[in-house]
Amino acid sequence: MLWKSFGSIILSSLLVSSTSVGSSRQKSFFGSSPFDLSSLPPNFNFGQKSPLFQQQVSKKYDNHTGTWLKTASMPELENYQLRVKEPKLCVSNDDKTYSGYLDVDDDKHFFFWFFEAKSKRKDAPLLLWVNGGPGCSSLLGLLMELGPCRVNEHGNDTFPNDYSWNDDAHVIFLDQPLNVGFSYGSDRFGSFAAGEDVFAFLQLFTHLFPEYGTGKLHVFGESYGGHYVPAIAKAIVDNNEKIVNKNRYESSMLKQLPLESIGIGNGMVDVLEQYKYYGKMACNSSYPPVLSQEECNKIDSYYPTCSTLINACYKYNNVLACVPPSLYCNNNMMTPYYNAGLNPYDVRVKCEGNDLCYPIIGSLTTYLNRPEVIKELGSDINTYESCSQKVYQGFLLNGDWMKPYMREIPRLLESGIRVLVYAGDADWICNWYGNKAWVLDLPWSGKDQINEAPDLTWESYNAASSKNVSSGEHRTFGPFTFLRVFEAGHMVPYDQPEASLDMINRWLNNKSF
Repeated sequence: MLWKSFGSIILSSLLVSSTSVGSSRQKSFFGSSPFDLSSLPPNFNFGQKSPLFQQQVSKKYDNHTGTWLKTASMPELENYQLRVKEPKLCVSNDDKTYSGYLDVDDDKHFFFWFFEAKSKRKDAPLLLWVNGGPGCSSLLGLLMELGPCRVNEHGNDTFPNDYSWNDDAHVIFLDQPLNVGFSYGSDRFGSFAAGEDVFAFLQLFTHLFPEYGTGKLHVFGESYGGHYVPAIAKAIVDNNEKIVNKNRYESSMLKQLPLESIGIGNGMVDVLEQYKYYGKMACNSSYPPVLSQEECNKIDSYYPTCSTLINACYKYNNVLACVPPSLYCNNNMMTPYYNAGLNPYDVRVKCEGNDLCYPIIGSLTTYLNRPEVIKELGSDINTYESCSQKVYQGFLLNGDWMKPYMREIPRLLESGIRVLVYAGDADWICNWYGNKAWVLDLPWSGKDQINEAPDLTWESYNAASSKNVSSGEHRTFGPFTFLRVFEAGHMVPYDQPEASLDMINRWLNNKSF
């Protein structure tokens, strides 16, 4: 979600999720490993540097959480270490889950929470999920949208999510950038900042748990994830090329990460196109108007100046050029909508509860601040905040908000990496009009063909009616797909959980809509 705060207009950030307490039985810390950690001595070392991966894997006792941790490091990534524990939360039966930190030097610590595919398929894909904001925790996506559990309204427990995206995929929820959720460390604001760190994280994780690295890799995000996902994909592609050319790791045994696709849900990607449609979405969408035509005309009247400022940012791509459009466009084009008490993430409802407009986010925050939950997850910090105003302001004031991250996508398409852009059609802030517009405007070799392609109906199975129903419409050419999701707001898995599971399962298995 994008933060709203009047004065600097802090839009809130995306993704809300869920977590339910699973079985009390302690599972094997090593996935398929037959070893029982409790029987091992405190100084047991699981192996010196592997001749293949040059990887150090060991076990140590964490006094803070009172549990054994599995750690991994690699000489090729000398500043990085992965710490992992197995929490007894959000899963049941023999489903495996791991949480922990990627430590970078002494001052950067990225929190993650992983869930194994329920299907237990050996070649199940690995999906990395990041929320938006900027400054919102990916645990929102976990506990409110697409994780295997959701938090209850009281914030004291969780319950299973029947439409979790780990149905047939291993899913990692990563709190990034720094100082978001349970992550902490020295501030580095900017969507490209964490790209190298995410690459290192995925290398260490798939070496520590090779059984989860046998399938294809997919990177998905929501809202401001429209900035993060292209930046992360760029880092993966860049480093894959360096590994092949050995111009970064002369004698490295690091492996290429098998990036198959990226996905962006209701993303803030190309702001020049997105801001153009704020008036239309409020007054002339497929839903009833939420503002007067006069108010919508006023919003539209600011767009010429806004677009001039954005074009300057696109041209110079620096702080001096990119901060002014953030301030001008957000304050002038968003304020009328917020002042009306409307929900910027869903034109069908009013804003409730807090700046994020969803009371369940308060319940989620309560749950993740419970001492027993913090301890079980192995968090180094004792306070959880769903969205950080400080991080948001840092991104705003370094100009990141308006930068043209869509420019990273043509390279992906030309190399055969599939790209899914999906959008709930009731969202205002990252509305489907703007998302479809930038998809059709993107310069790549298939631009003419995707503009000429028809919009086709997407049908998904609906259990309540026991039949397929019209869930949206899609347009596809080659590796590029735009999908409009009917009757969904900013967070598609929250509003349309059953349809979103159909969407992700089709996409991950490369099946048409």
